[in-house]
Amino acid sequence: MTDQDQLLAVIAALRDEVRALGARISELEAHLATLPQAAPAVTQRGTAPAVTEGEISEEELLALSAAIAAFLGVRARIRQVRLVHSATWAQVGRVHIQASHRVH
Repeated sequence: MTDQDQLLAVIAALRDEVRALGARISELEAHLATLPQAAPAVTQRGTAPAVTEGEISEEELLALSAAIAAFLGVRARIRQVRLVHSATWAQVGRVHIQASHRVH
């Protein structure tokens, strides 16, 4: 089996996996539609819920939770989230970018 054949086999497997995930999402959406609405519907795109400064919206908390779960590989319980205002993050980001450039 050549490298190209192996690559085509991997691509076919990935396409099958994407199809399976799409079918699973469709099933979950159909199941969700049958459940009674306990909470208000998801806000429309472009309209964000009112959040005062210093608070984290529910969407941001869900995004953080998903990112942590993806990184750790397991669901983690978020106990506390604090907004930290610091110039250190920006400085570290600039250092990484500048260090990635080759200087001749």
